[in-house]
Amino acid sequence: MEIGIYTLADLGPDPHTGKTISAQQRIAEIIEAGKMADEAGLDVFGVGEHHRLDYAVSAPPIVLSALSQVTKQIKLTSATTVLNTVDPVRLFEDFATLDLLSNGRAEIIAGRGAFIESFPLFGYDVNQYDELFEENIELFLKLNADEKVTWSGRFRSNLQNADIAPRPAQKNIPLWVGVGGTPESAERAGRLGTGLVLAILGGDPNRFKPLVDVYRQAASQAGHAPGDLKVGVTGHSFISETTQQAKDEFYPYYSNYWGYLNRQHGMSTQMSRADFEQFAAPETALFVGSSQQVIEKILYQYELFGHQRFIAQMDIGGLPFKKVAENIERLATEVAPVVHRETSK
Repeated sequence: MEIGIYTLADLGPDPHTGKTISAQQRIAEIIEAGKMADEAGLDVFGVGEHHRLDYAVSAPPIVLSALSQVTKQIKLTSATTVLNTVDPVRLFEDFATLDLLSNGRAEIIAGRGAFIESFPLFGYDVNQYDELFEENIELFLKLNADEKVTWSGRFRSNLQNADIAPRPAQKNIPLWVGVGGTPESAERAGRLGTGLVLAILGGDPNRFKPLVDVYRQAASQAGHAPGDLKVGVTGHSFISETTQQAKDEFYPYYSNYWGYLNRQHGMSTQMSRADFEQFAAPETALFVGSSQQVIEKILYQYELFGHQRFIAQMDIGGLPFKKVAENIERLATEVAPVVHRETSK
């Protein structure tokens, strides 16, 4: 199993100091985290896309291109690209260029987005949320497959024997679809033969098993080879020497994260310590604990899903970079080797 990390580059205040770092510092820390992950031997590093002042990254391919020049082996992916509101031709060109810069390490995780700011920003109708995604992913797959493309659709100008350049270093750019719980999205990923990434942010991971089943069944019906299918799992993570220490350290940041995330969505819900204890229980999908606790949770999910990739989100809620760096080190040196060994049997 591949092990990695990803960031959404949220700009949250440190709950202990009340201070929020600048977007410039946040991006610098993301670059440093990517370098550390590469040097520590992790497999993948992801950067998400948002179009709000409380997030630092709106252009993942630019940040990933900077990372491509200071890393050597680690795969570089968006996490996610809001595919409803990006032109697929521009997206392909950006990531094909990243692929050339990185010597074949570019990937895309495409999603429909948890926020809708990009719709008015780029002139799209939010009422066409799903139709835009369907058309854009199908066009992207065609661009990925062919050097010259003839195509027509509803939402962008037609293509007539158009050159699609540059071509990536890889045969094509690996495309995954991020799914938060919608069977229709899992079915579409299977039908189209893309990878599937489960955004499991808490609760019982068993509830995501039907999505993986739908994905694999749809892929089989569409004629895609089982060996070509890939499933990834994402999750919030914090690792410390003991599970109790991890919970004590992480709770202020995790509560802070959910507090400002809920406010961004117009809600005022706060997370109590009792709520957090339930979120972090051994049978849940919150990867907070000792290295052994996190290993056990990853392997339990592996029994459920048989997935090929786990990527952890660690830098949330205003967590200081020193703590992020410690977590990268623990994930790479204490968790990843055991998971690699156990999943290769």
